[in-house]
Amino acid sequence: MAKVSFYLFEKSPERQVESTCRLCRKILRQADQRIWLWCHDLALQQELDEQLWAFDRSSFIPHGIHQTNSPICISEHLPTHPDWIIFNFNNQTVEKFDSFDHIIEIIENNEIAKQLGREKFKQYRKLGIQPQTYKL
Repeated sequence: MAKVSFYLFEKSPERQVESTCRLCRKILRQADQRIWLWCHDLALQQELDEQLWAFDRSSFIPHGIHQTNSPICISEHLPTHPDWIIFNFNNQTVEKFDSFDHIIEIIENNEIAKQLGREKFKQYRKLGIQPQTYKL
């Protein structure tokens, strides 16, 4: 059964892209993990790519769009192998949630994002998953 984590920004104005970069850097430093940024929006894919290049001036965060051999892959498709941590940037839950160990949802501090987050949270619960929420 997949672990689902919601990172909810209640007070911080930090954007989803910046928080993703920080969390990716932390995950890569702590363990030998692979991260998949699942995103249908091509402009957001480009923004994630650019931010990952510029985010940490002291160390490069290895990534690429459709670069499945990289520690971080940005793609509008889900991976075919389960050894990825999935960051979901889409408006729906991850379809094949049971194919992955960990799914991460980052919810920005604005009403539209919060409402979408509530809907996704409810959908995961209907699927039998008890998501963890981290309020930031």
